[in-house]
Amino acid sequence: MVAAERLTPGPYGLLLGSVAVTVAVQGALPSSNVQQLIVSLLLGADLLLAVRVARAAPRLMALATALAAAGVATNLLSWLGGGVGDGEVRVLNAAVVLLGPPAVAVGVVRTLRTSGAVRLEAVSGVLSLYMLMGLLFAFVFGAVDRLGGHPFFMDGTPATMARCLYFSFTTLTTVGYGDLTARSDLGHTLCVFEALIGQIYLVTVVSLIVSNLGRRDHALSRARPGD
Repeated sequence: MVAAERLTPGPYGLLLGSVAVTVAVQGALPSSNVQQLIVSLLLGADLLLAVRVARAAPRLMALATALAAAGVATNLLSWLGGGVGDGEVRVLNAAVVLLGPPAVAVGVVRTLRTSGAVRLEAVSGVLSLYMLMGLLFAFVFGAVDRLGGHPFFMDGTPATMARCLYFSFTTLTTVGYGDLTARSDLGHTLCVFEALIGQIYLVTVVSLIVSNLGRRDHALSRARPGD
């Protein structure tokens, strides 16, 4: 029974699937007002799920709910011509995503302490956080393009959200195909931070969690030898 629990992705498996769907919709579907509204709904659902799974305090849940609602409302106003531009929409989407990673981190640490073992649920959690970081930088790149006064990419390549998402994850994973390149010093700096975060996170947090999958905490095992 215990072994089966360790191989169950748990609530963070649901979060990982939800974030993956968000990435797929943002990157693969044609850009339109409907698509952006769907993305904002998915981002809100990702945030609320992350905060709920982390068993956060009611005040944090209220903040997450308000942010999710603001993101959807901003997308609706932009669609209906309510004086909200694409840059503001991307900033709100980034704000919605920003609260997700710390909530996931707190929830994973709490899960590890409660269970005394590294389970598949923890792996799902740290992978969800990794994908949320890619989404966050994608929206930041998009916001810089719309609000910075100059194109984000070299040669004036349009910074659609699909391109920003693609560029973000190739930077996060340090694949670097080279077909898209940031134009400004600010863009270069953001890319440096994303690449550093992505590599440090993979070689420390993810590798540590995966290498200890299924192992119980030694101190806990000595304290409860009968488990």
